[in-house]
Amino acid sequence: MDFLQTLVTFFMQYGYFAVFGVLILCGFGLPVPEDISLTAGGVISGLGYTNVHVMFFVGMAGVLIGDSFVFWLGSHYGERALKLPILKKVLHPERFGKVQEQFKKHGKWVVFFGRFMPGLRMPIFFTAGTSGQISFLRFLFTDGFAAFISVPIWVYLGYYGAHNFDELMGWVRQGQTIILSIVAMGIVVLLGYLWNKKRNEKKAENS
Repeated sequence: MDFLQTLVTFFMQYGYFAVFGVLILCGFGLPVPEDISLTAGGVISGLGYTNVHVMFFVGMAGVLIGDSFVFWLGSHYGERALKLPILKKVLHPERFGKVQEQFKKHGKWVVFFGRFMPGLRMPIFFTAGTSGQISFLRFLFTDGFAAFISVPIWVYLGYYGAHNFDELMGWVRQGQTIILSIVAMGIVVLLGYLWNKKRNEKKAENS
């Protein structure tokens, strides 16, 4: 809660630019929770310092630019970038190897779910760049689709809870569960649609 209040105070002074800058730095490896940063952006909108709808777009832009930089770093420099101090702390060889293995098995889906894993976003996005299995445009589309689910939840959570920090912190603690539940429901609906479509095609073939 103290950290959220600190971010809110900082964001109130510098508005959109502060939120945008912090989110980009989160992508670079700044040890600041991206979810809390987005929530703090929503809070200052709820307090009247910014417009919440503009804040949503600022949040999306900051998140995607930060993620894209990490992907570019991986695709441009490959494993040589692991020698950089900022990556040494976050992405040690053992973790990099594990993420590589998952990416070989599941491809772009690792990118999608990586957006909902706070401690693994940077390693996953960097590994996506080094893999050569996914183009930048596909990465951007996949990450953007996932961000379109998570970013508005955090921003509007902050907006509606701006005047009650105690209640807001309860929502924040449940936020990740809410997001994963939405994703799970979406997957179930998609699988149901694909199964129903396949069944109808088989019926059409047999008739």
